[in-house]
Amino acid sequence: MNQTSTDDYDLILRGGRVIDTASGFDAVADLAIRDGRIAALAPHLEATPGARVIDVGGKLVTAGLIDTHAHVFQHVTGRFGLNPDLCGVRSGVTTLVDQGGPSLMTLPAFRHYVSEPADSSVLCFLSAYLVGGLEGHHYAQLYGPEMVDVKRTIKIGRENRDLVKGIKAHAEIGGKSRWGMDVIKQAAEIAVGIDVPLYIHLGQLWPEREKGVVDPDSVIEELVPIMRPGDVLAHPFTRHPGGFISTRTGEVHPIVEAALAQGIRVDVGHGSHFSFEMAEKVLAHGIRPYTLGADMHGYNTYAGEDGADDRESNPFYGAQRFCLTLAMSELLALGMPLHDVVATVTQNAAALLGLSDEIGSLQPGLRADVSVLDLAEGEFRLRDNGGAEATAAALFVPALTLKDGRPIEVDSPVVVRPEHLH
Repeated sequence: MNQTSTDDYDLILRGGRVIDTASGFDAVADLAIRDGRIAALAPHLEATPGARVIDVGGKLVTAGLIDTHAHVFQHVTGRFGLNPDLCGVRSGVTTLVDQGGPSLMTLPAFRHYVSEPADSSVLCFLSAYLVGGLEGHHYAQLYGPEMVDVKRTIKIGRENRDLVKGIKAHAEIGGKSRWGMDVIKQAAEIAVGIDVPLYIHLGQLWPEREKGVVDPDSVIEELVPIMRPGDVLAHPFTRHPGGFISTRTGEVHPIVEAALAQGIRVDVGHGSHFSFEMAEKVLAHGIRPYTLGADMHGYNTYAGEDGADDRESNPFYGAQRFCLTLAMSELLALGMPLHDVVATVTQNAAALLGLSDEIGSLQPGLRADVSVLDLAEGEFRLRDNGGAEATAAALFVPALTLKDGRPIEVDSPVVVRPEHLH
């Protein structure tokens, strides 16, 4: 990439290692911003009069990080919903996708009270259910087929395509024991009607009803034929039954390979499901996540609120707090190449959202959403939600965010730093 204009710059990031997986660029370089857009990228750029210069030597410079699985419908979704900017620009993330928080009934509130006021870009995968994400882990009865309005959800989704980038639903043994795959079929119809991806949660959420599901593998076996190319399977590394790992064999289910072959994508959806053991099995099978959603919510990470570390009020008490950059560090520790990890939260995430012409890359002309990261070296103790531990030799730590070219300090309590992991 070269300097594209002799016009004045507003800001130059000087001397960082710039990694742009969309263009294949990886080198120490200067990045210039003008009018909220990427203006130039070159080994050295002269600072024009009035330009602000920020020295980022020794740091990584990437396109703004994109979290494809957030829960930021604050207040409306109860304790689930975190503040969007604490999870967003104040933690190095420029774009957030709320997974299933807003529904056809609550989307106007999501737009007015969450998306519009936030400094971060806040989009959503609209819930297939009328109630959206109203702490559904506690109220399974809210998520049956009678709680879905296919026609109206399609109408609302089409009318709000600037925000609605997909549809969220759950395929897990608690739901299957109640309704079979009826809700998934409704959600798939909605996604087709809006022409957006269907994003499917895997791994048990609710207790099974009556006789339950005799064979948890039947969930994914019946799910995959319903899905289309471009749809997304989430939580591939879940420790709960009904996911990528067969309860019959203890290995990756063969239908996962069939799903990937037909163009179905994989999102990590880290959250409270992540298991090092399961991740190692899936990755060893050659399966790589396409995107990396953090799946932070008020029950599984510390965001400065009272009670986050309280055993009685928090069902996930004891799980290591985390953020998107910690989830990136875990993938790196599990052997994913650096460029592949970066792609999951930039280039690939932008493609999933249909926004590759705006974000996910540092090519001149695109929106100046930029993340500056330290890659700290050491021995960092990681712990999954089942209590298993691993050691990482490197930790991504966000240092600075640019949103539309505007520098924003990284000061969120959700950010995991080296001192938290010793």
